[in-house]
Amino acid sequence: MRFFRSEAIVLRHLDYGEADRIVTFFAPGHGRLRGFARGARNSRRRFAASLEPFAGVILHWATPRSGGLVTLKESELVDLRAGLRTDLPAIALAGYACELIEAFFAEGEAQDEVYALLKSLLDFLAAAGGSSTARLLFELRLLNLSGYIPHLLHCSACFGSLPGPHVSFSARRGGSLCPDCAGREQGLSLDLLTLGSVSRLIHAPATVFDGIRLGERTLREGRELVANTLECHLCRPLRSQNFLEGILLDLGAGKGG
Repeated sequence: MRFFRSEAIVLRHLDYGEADRIVTFFAPGHGRLRGFARGARNSRRRFAASLEPFAGVILHWATPRSGGLVTLKESELVDLRAGLRTDLPAIALAGYACELIEAFFAEGEAQDEVYALLKSLLDFLAAAGGSSTARLLFELRLLNLSGYIPHLLHCSACFGSLPGPHVSFSARRGGSLCPDCAGREQGLSLDLLTLGSVSRLIHAPATVFDGIRLGERTLREGRELVANTLECHLCRPLRSQNFLEGILLDLGAGKGG
C-alpha cells in the first residue's frame, strides 16, 4: 500500500451506507481517481464537510495493491468556492465541466494542464457566475488539450485553403472542408470569421476566462462546432448537458428582456 498527499478538486460524490462516501476527485500528477471515505458524513476531524463537489482540497489517500478504489484518509478544505454555490448557471456549468472531464479521461491518467484549466474555470465561476462564453471557452480548451480539436483554418481532407466566406464543417471528417472535398457532405455551414475567432481562442492562455467578450455569431456557431465535435468523441450524452443548456437559455432570455 502506498500513501499520497496532493491538492485536488472534488468532481462528485456518492453517499454509501449510513456514513460513508465514495468520492471522485481530480489531482495534479494523478488524474481522476475514486476514493472510499469511511465515516466521511459523520467525521468532523478527518473530513470536516470538505468533500463537496467543486471544492479545492488537500487529500491524503492510500492505494491498494490490487487496484480499485483508493482509501481516503483525510481531507483539508482549501477553497469551498462559496460564490459558485449561490449562482445556478455557475453550478450547472461546473457540474457539466466535471462530467465532461470524467467522460474524456480514464482513471489514473495524469492531466496537469486539464487540472489547471478546471481549477481556473471553477475559480472564475465562483467570482463571476456562469455564462455561455465561459462554457465555450472551457469546451474549446478541453478539446485542444485532449487532442480532439478539429482542423479549422485549412481543409481537413486535402489541407488546402478555404475560400469562404462560409465553410462546410464535419467533425466526423476531421473538421473544415473546402468545396471540392465537401462534395455532398451535409455538414455545418460556418462563417470563416468564426473559425478564425475559435482558432484565436484556442491559442490564448488556457487559464484566462476574465475579460473575454464574444459576439453572438461566434457564440452560436462556436457552440454548433463544439456540439458536432463532442458527438463524435463521447460514448453517450452527458446527464448534465440538458440542464445546463436550459439554465443558459433562461439566462440569455433574461438578459434580452
